Amino acid sequence: MAYKLWQILDELKTPEYEWVELSHSLNNDSPFWAGIPEGSVELGKTVFDWGNPMLECLIQTFKFPGQFGTHIDFPGHFDRAGVLSEAFGPNSMIMPLCVIDVTAKVAEDVHYAVTVDDIKEYEAKYGQIPEGAFVALYTGWGKNWPDMNKLSGIAEDGSENFPGWSLEALKFLFEERKIAANGHETLDTDASALAAAAGDLACERYVLSAGKLQIEVLDNLDKVAPAGALLIASWPRIEGATGLPARVVAITPKK
Repeated sequence: MAYKLWQILDELKTPEYEWVELSHSLNNDSPFWAGIPEGSVELGKTVFDWGNPMLECLIQTFKFPGQFGTHIDFPGHFDRAGVLSEAFGPNSMIMPLCVIDVTAKVAEDVHYAVTVDDIKEYEAKYGQIPEGAFVALYTGWGKNWPDMNKLSGIAEDGSENFPGWSLEALKFLFEERKIAANGHETLDTDASALAAAAGDLACERYVLSAGKLQIEVLDNLDKVAPAGALLIASWPRIEGATGLPARVVAITPKK
C-alpha cells in the first residue's frame, strides 16, 4: 500500500533536499544573558549512576533558564497577559521558512536594522512571503557563538553593538504578510542602537504582545535556501514556560 506522508518523507530524504541544523549545541559553558543568576545552568548532573543494585542504568537532571541557547519565546515572556508554552501545540512546530539576508549591510554597519525595503527587495526576487511563514533574519551573527562578548558586540566602552529587526519591518511582516513567527541569530530581536534609543526591547515586546512566537540565537542560516524551505521547531512540553531551548531544523532545497 502507498501512504502519502511516507512518500513525502522519502522524497525529502533524497539528494534534492538537505536537512540543516539551525540550533546551537549546549553544554555547561554555553553563554546566557547576564541578568540570569550564576548557577542557573547545570546540564547532565548524574542522579542515578551505573552500578546501582536497584537498576543498571544512568539518569541525569538538567537545569537551565528558559531563554538558553537557541530558544523559543512565548508571549508571556514580555506580556503580563500573554499566553505561555501550553498555548502552542504541534501545529505551531512546522512552517514555511523565508530567510532574509542582510549580511552585506551588516558588514558596513554593525547596528543595521532590517527595513521594509529589504523585505520588498526579497519579495521581488523570491515572491511574496506566505501567510503563516517563519521569517528568519540572516546577519552572519551566528559565527559569534559561543563568545558572549562577540554575541553582544561589546565595544571598548562597554556598549553593546549588534544588528537586528526594526519595528517597521516586523509590523509589515506580522500585519501585512500575517506571518506566524520570526527568528534571528542574535541574542535580542532589536538592533542594539534602536533598543538603546527606545530604552526598551520594543521590537521583541511588539512581537510577543501580539501573541506571536520568535526563535532567537539561530545558526547556519547561510546553509538554507532563501525561499522554499520548511522550518521544524520542537521544545519540551513544559507548562507555564515563558521560553524554552528549542531544537530547530530546516529542510531545504539544495542551494
